[in-house]
Amino acid sequence: MNSIADSLLLAAQLISHADTELWRIVALSLRVSASACLLGALMGLALGAWLAVARFPGHGAAVWCVNTLLALPSVVVGLVVYLLLSRSGPLGSMGILFTPSAMVIAQSILVVPLIAALSRRLVLEGLGEGGDQLRSLGAGPFQSALLALLHERFGVLTVMLTAFGRAVSEVGAVMIVGGNIDGFTRVMTTAIALETSKGDLPLALGLGVVLLGVVGVINLVVVAVQGRTSLEREAYA
Repeated sequence: MNSIADSLLLAAQLISHADTELWRIVALSLRVSASACLLGALMGLALGAWLAVARFPGHGAAVWCVNTLLALPSVVVGLVVYLLLSRSGPLGSMGILFTPSAMVIAQSILVVPLIAALSRRLVLEGLGEGGDQLRSLGAGPFQSALLALLHERFGVLTVMLTAFGRAVSEVGAVMIVGGNIDGFTRVMTTAIALETSKGDLPLALGLGVVLLGVVGVINLVVVAVQGRTSLEREAYA
């Protein structure tokens, strides 16, 4: 067999035999990304709902800014968080640089614009369908926006799954603020980069397969949720 086939075979063995190092890295990746999405949701959903109904000078610029930040490079987020958490930075006294907590902060900042932009669209669609009814019941603008998000719960789930896929597959920010410390801050993407540079292709391939599997499952769930949402809308039509 050639080296590629050998590496694939060894990667399959690492996965099937539940290699401790591989699954420890996977578990940390999922934990960090899930925590980042929950933290990002607290800010992103509220921001998206507010931008959907708020009217103030510069509102268009604020929406443009959020949409622009969708393309924000992860390395820029990592650099900003690094400067804030470094010993000479304003938050350096927290002492969390090169820890999973710093990685959660970086990933949460990365997904906030995504959650805000998509949830804003959900609110606008929801209010377009039932906004008049909510206002007739006495709901204020922001309260109506939150109720619209609650009604579009499957859409919100799709947003969260999309954000999780963005977080779990990024490498730049967590590499900068986490330091890729073996057994402590090494996640799937950073481990793949490191092990490939070291020539340890079986572990890199094994992690790559698991990462693709995670992203694939997320996409399947998103398709299922979108199908469920379409069926509900047809039922109410």
